Amino acid sequence: MGLEKYESKQAQIFKSAARIYPFVSRMDMLTPALQDKVEEWQADADSCSFKAKGFRVALRIVEREENKTVKITADPEQGGLPIDFTFWLQLHEVSENDTRVRLVLHAELNMMMRMMIGGKIQGGLDQMVEGLATAFNQLPF
Repeated sequence: MGLEKYESKQAQIFKSAARIYPFVSRMDMLTPALQDKVEEWQADADSCSFKAKGFRVALRIVEREENKTVKITADPEQGGLPIDFTFWLQLHEVSENDTRVRLVLHAELNMMMRMMIGGKIQGGLDQMVEGLATAFNQLPF
């Protein structure tokens, strides 16, 4: 097993970090975006759980740095994915209406898992950060 690091490309959101952070720092704020895309969605401010493609996923926010970082990990108390990982959402405000966002995943993967899903993880992170930027850039606030 080895700790692997995957980083998304950086995306640009034309809003201040202070406007973005309240939405990305609470799991329950993801409900409108995800409840129709996954099964059994449940969320509160600090955690969420759902089923996707037959897998149960349980996540918990373990650290927040206002307007900068949200750190999420698998919630072992709720079961779920058999992979130990930490997921970071990073915000970097360049100017008042220009915030760069990046997603970073640290995961414990054995060689077989790395070969099977490593490329898919990278592509998934890039798609997620693009979707996040697109969604925020379309909001009227």
